[in-house]
Amino acid sequence: MLYTRYRFASEFCRGKRILEVACGQGVGLGYLARHARDAVGGDITDQLLNRARHTLQGTLPLLRLEAESLPLRTASRDVIVCFEALYYLEHPMRFLQECRRVLAPQGLLLLCTVNPEWADFNPSPYSRQYYSTQQLSALLQEAGLQVEVFGAFPVTKASFRASCVSWLKRVAVRLKLIPSTMAGKRFLKRMFLGRLVTYPDRLCEGIVSYSQPLPLPSDRPTRNHKILFAVGRSV
Repeated sequence: MLYTRYRFASEFCRGKRILEVACGQGVGLGYLARHARDAVGGDITDQLLNRARHTLQGTLPLLRLEAESLPLRTASRDVIVCFEALYYLEHPMRFLQECRRVLAPQGLLLLCTVNPEWADFNPSPYSRQYYSTQQLSALLQEAGLQVEVFGAFPVTKASFRASCVSWLKRVAVRLKLIPSTMAGKRFLKRMFLGRLVTYPDRLCEGIVSYSQPLPLPSDRPTRNHKILFAVGRSV
């Protein structure tokens, strides 16, 4: 899923001036920068920015920023990327308005979020609001952006074992038994799913197979994709 996010974004970043909001420890920023004209990353968390500086070894500028108040000039970026962070924002419309200000004409905002209509959806205890396909499209349109929505990682028919694990997960989510810490979640994943894949320090081309996101209608529920992407165009 991590690789698919950035591989999808790279198709829009070639030769462009990009900003990644909520870049975290910079795992994908360097990958995008290889396709872009220039790249800047930003996050609100000093600890993550320090990790990003170590990962990127000073090759890209990094800013401590709040998404609702971007410290960049008007019309100074062609593409803004924000993955798996929209649902943490207290004022998402302010963020979208800031994106419109910072984006050049015909600039693009790329968002990625888990689909709350997916049957196995498990909300983060620190989140504020998740957006369905319809809600995500309406939110970006309200901000004055032209919107396309895509779905990735289709829900497939599971084996008997996987169906049992899925049922247990849904019950645990409903009863609020899922741990809030990453350590607790890792323990449960190892118990039910087996050996976990090591989270990479940085992405490189072809590290795993790419799951091409597919266009979705924005006027109806989407339950058969785990992940949603939205592409908003500034006009």
